Amino acid sequence: MSFTTPPRPFDITALFPQLAPLARTATRLHPRPGSPTVHDSSVGGPLLWPADEPWPHCDEPHNRHAAPVVHSPDDIRLHRRVCAASAERLHLDPQAAQWTPEERETLERIGAGRPWFDGPIALLPVAQLYARDIPFPCPPDADLLQVLWCPFDHKETAHPRTALFWRSSATVTDVLDAPPEPPIVQLGHYLPEPCLFSPEQVTEYPNPRELSEELRGQLDDMSRWETIDPARYNTYAYDPGELYLSNLCHAPGWKTGGWTLWDRMDPMPRPCPECGTEQVPLLTIASLEWDGGSGTWIAEEERTSPAPPPLGAQDGNFTLIDILGGYNLQLHVCPASPDHPHIELAQ
Repeated sequence: MSFTTPPRPFDITALFPQLAPLARTATRLHPRPGSPTVHDSSVGGPLLWPADEPWPHCDEPHNRHAAPVVHSPDDIRLHRRVCAASAERLHLDPQAAQWTPEERETLERIGAGRPWFDGPIALLPVAQLYARDIPFPCPPDADLLQVLWCPFDHKETAHPRTALFWRSSATVTDVLDAPPEPPIVQLGHYLPEPCLFSPEQVTEYPNPRELSEELRGQLDDMSRWETIDPARYNTYAYDPGELYLSNLCHAPGWKTGGWTLWDRMDPMPRPCPECGTEQVPLLTIASLEWDGGSGTWIAEEERTSPAPPPLGAQDGNFTLIDILGGYNLQLHVCPASPDHPHIELAQ
């Protein structure tokens, strides 16, 4: 299924022509639950991984005190299936029991957790992007990006640490059938739910904090917005800065390209650790496809769909990933050489 972002409330460059040369293209990925194969661009799906290439592991120590109860990936998947069955049963019959005796027993067993594991942790697949499907910067000899992460918070990041792998898909003729999985993960929302992408290009503009002081002042000047009918977007009638931030400059959700997201911190330089070139957004790993303040970005098809969200997902959290309680993890790469070390920003 394809998804279509509604037109923006109005043409922001008609009000502020200075923004026109700052426009950038982002590709919204619109992840939705599916059954991806190694030949698909996906979240949490199987990777086109060479059978003769070792699977990556994290050898760093992990803090057992940060996760007093840990679970295996299979336990998390079973927990999701039980919850989905309960939600479907209650959807069909609101008077039905929330849990069957078997489901309750399963949830209690899963809730007890698993023993801690001190050895190397196999990385989990997060995303696979084929250049034929999705535009993104990649080395000249590559057409495939694979993103994996260690499903534990790390001391200096407080979120999973990512690893990027670039490869030419044509050279992978023998695919690894059963990659290893970590025996435990710190949190269930570090295990992505398999999703397929429906790429769509949109236009983005910089965060207000990346604009000149003069232009920021103009954005906050109510008189500059008088030609816009506030009745159409009355939630923001008295806060044009929030209207711009939530509905005009950045598309929410999973995407490639676009502008850097600044929320938890002020804009800062992002020099490549290897060559010093300013890095650019590569991939945004999002907790939500939209929230209460960015409803105008909800796809047209989503607005008219009567179906309940899958697996109990709310606010468009189809991948069931959660970064720091609803934030994004935006990966930046060097435009001069994308295979240089990347930068992570949790915003």
